[in-house]
Amino acid sequence: MVFKRRDRRPVWRILVEFFWPRGGWGRAARYIQHRLHRLPDPPERIARGVFAGVFTAFTPLYGMHFVVAALIAKALRGNILASLLGTFFGNPLTYVPIAFSSLRTGYWFLGIDRHEPDHKSVLDRFAYAGGDLWHNLVAWFTGEPTNWSELILFYDKVFYPYLIGGILPGIVSGLVCYYLTVPVIRAYQSRRRGALKSKLAALKKKQGDAAGSAPKE
Repeated sequence: MVFKRRDRRPVWRILVEFFWPRGGWGRAARYIQHRLHRLPDPPERIARGVFAGVFTAFTPLYGMHFVVAALIAKALRGNILASLLGTFFGNPLTYVPIAFSSLRTGYWFLGIDRHEPDHKSVLDRFAYAGGDLWHNLVAWFTGEPTNWSELILFYDKVFYPYLIGGILPGIVSGLVCYYLTVPVIRAYQSRRRGALKSKLAALKKKQGDAAGSAPKE
């Protein structure tokens, strides 16, 4: 196939590059910044897209972040591509603080008594819910009784508090990124327009000089 990788990466390398991409997260951040700068929309529209992406990163809808961010950006009349890039605010380096702040806020909003909630218990809930889901999927084919108890606990103790608790820190982080993005994009676009005008003026001057120096018949 034309687009198939020539070098097959081992599984360990795929996992390593997921948590630490080639060139580091600094390079990945610069790439996203470069892509944002080159978007043709007005700064406010691009910033609304970034807000949508950053806000979505604080939701527990993993696997659907691109779709959710695009829908929010469309509702806010923001740039959809910017919203997709904004979702990279959530990455393996930020998932833990995002989850921690969202869960703690959710427990506080919902009045759930969680003394010193640790990430190990949250990860256990994910594992148990995944086990429940797999068991019930197999049960549909084998005729064994299904059991949704762990999925119900996961929804009550993790998913719902995460969903509710992520709203406030998501809005705050999204607004911070919005107000940082607008002046940066505006300055970049102004500088780029100035550079294009200078190139156009230089080109016209060069053409004029060439026409003036051409021999007359």
